[in-house]
Amino acid sequence: MGSSDRLFSRQRTVHQILGGGLAADLMLWRRKNLTAGILVVTLAAWVVFEISGYTLLSLSSSVLLLLFTVLFLWAKSAAILNRPSPPIPHLHISEEVTNEAATLIRYHVNALLSVFEDIALGRDSEMFIKVALSLLLISVIGSVTDFLTLGYTSKFHGLVISI
Repeated sequence: MGSSDRLFSRQRTVHQILGGGLAADLMLWRRKNLTAGILVVTLAAWVVFEISGYTLLSLSSSVLLLLFTVLFLWAKSAAILNRPSPPIPHLHISEEVTNEAATLIRYHVNALLSVFEDIALGRDSEMFIKVALSLLLISVIGSVTDFLTLGYTSKFHGLVISI
């Protein structure tokens, strides 16, 4: 490696400073097709949600309506033209998966309620300060931007999980 690969003549390269993985490759445009693809998808999402005024719920509803209409018309025309019906797999959620999901949700809700109880009874002042500051920060950021922009540009879920 030449000296041009080093940042401020340091021992580590910029790629190593950025973590050296896929994220560093994307930031340094080493995987040009993937980086350009991410930028195009981000631009398309911005156009759909900000310029056109769609919300995530209205876009999902429109896509599902289009999908159901196409499948319905395909099935009706297949019956008239003696063609095969659309290949739709039989989807179902097993009881085992439902029980595992319920157990996981119950565990996390109980942990959250335990923390809430400790804060409400004054047992954990440090956690109270963390939660209060996090909620204040979320409130300030939320008043400046809308939810979709906040979701696109930050690691909002990391803030909530770390509490």
